[in-house]
Amino acid sequence: MKRSVTLLLISLFVVPSSLVFGAELNPEAVSWLAAQTNIQSWSADFVQTRKLKSLTQPLKSKGHVWFAAPNRFRWELGHPAQTIAVRAPEELLIFYPLLKRVERYPLQQAGPWRDALALLEAGFPRSQSDLEARYDVVSQKVENGVGRLVLQPKSAAARRMISQVEIDFDTHNHSLRGTELQFADGSTLRNDFENEEINPKVDEAMFNPPVPPGYTVSEPLKGR
Repeated sequence: MKRSVTLLLISLFVVPSSLVFGAELNPEAVSWLAAQTNIQSWSADFVQTRKLKSLTQPLKSKGHVWFAAPNRFRWELGHPAQTIAVRAPEELLIFYPLLKRVERYPLQQAGPWRDALALLEAGFPRSQSDLEARYDVVSQKVENGVGRLVLQPKSAAARRMISQVEIDFDTHNHSLRGTELQFADGSTLRNDFENEEINPKVDEAMFNPPVPPGYTVSEPLKGR
């Protein structure tokens, strides 16, 4: 449960149809993926919706995300930020400003955690080969100018945490509309993006934040 909650906070990325594992991508998806090679940095506002089996109503929060190629990101959830997830060079850091607490997750950690994080840390697929190396295509659809890809992680270890990923994109301007993750326990998390900026100037310090004085530091996966 602890690792599932953590993944909910960092998900940058993710149509009813018959399963078509190994299917060729449609032209709209190929065109969208080709456009991703021109993106070196990216930022956007988002609305995050979490659906949990234990809750009758979904939880919604607003936030902002920054991404810099190849794999740096920063998510701030809430205004002011109540949770900040940063992909630092050697670890994932999750700050809880109201609690004055930070959690460290080493990126070298083996097992399902590391395989699941590998699906997310690049922000979104950088090319068709990148996507096909990590996922099988479950279904794909284009409707009202929006393309939807439903994907399944190829890694069996990753699937024990994230069973399915959906990516929604604009077929006209190739903007990322939304992502949705379906977890193995049946819960889902969706991010809907707006006000995106392509290749904005992003201060490198955004991805290397110091731990403020007075914060408690923990390593939840230590010893596992």
